[in-house]
Amino acid sequence: MIDVLFRHIEEKVTLTDRDKDVIKTFFVQKKLRKRQYLLQEGDVCKNIAFVCKGMLRSYNVDEKGEEHMSVFGWEGWWLSDFNSFLTGEPSMFNIDAIEDSEVLLISHAEYERLTLTVPIMDRYFRILYQKSIVTKERRLMSSVTHTAEEKYLLLIESNPEIIERIPQNLIASYLGLAPETLSRIRKNLAFRR
Repeated sequence: MIDVLFRHIEEKVTLTDRDKDVIKTFFVQKKLRKRQYLLQEGDVCKNIAFVCKGMLRSYNVDEKGEEHMSVFGWEGWWLSDFNSFLTGEPSMFNIDAIEDSEVLLISHAEYERLTLTVPIMDRYFRILYQKSIVTKERRLMSSVTHTAEEKYLLLIESNPEIIERIPQNLIASYLGLAPETLSRIRKNLAFRR
């Protein structure tokens, strides 16, 4: 599992063999069954998870019991409630497995120690945070400037594997659409092709 993490890190920064030996010691492996929680709303998020295999989702549930997808995480993605992780406040999100999954976990204390012990990891995480901010800004703008069909097309263009791996009702929730609306969009697109 650790090799998946190293490949991801080395897409952004260069690691020495010594760096890799040290980095290994900071992570704990965990397997999740489909629908098993990694984090439940109201709990304090104690770890950041790196997805080595499978797919997870982060979402909250409103007072009507409706789920609202925040993010999907598959191989090579980091997932957490970063607000809870950094502040120690109760989480606003649930994180669970859409598929049987394998993750690497790092606690807040170990994360801090890792970035001090292996300084290149501080740069790696800074690169990730910058990319995350840009992605969230784009998603926010898309949510207010694009039509439902445009949002769907942008999603499948940027993440084509999402259609095969994630149930349509979850995709609809992620896009802020009713499942019926997404179904209608998909039928219209199929008809035009």
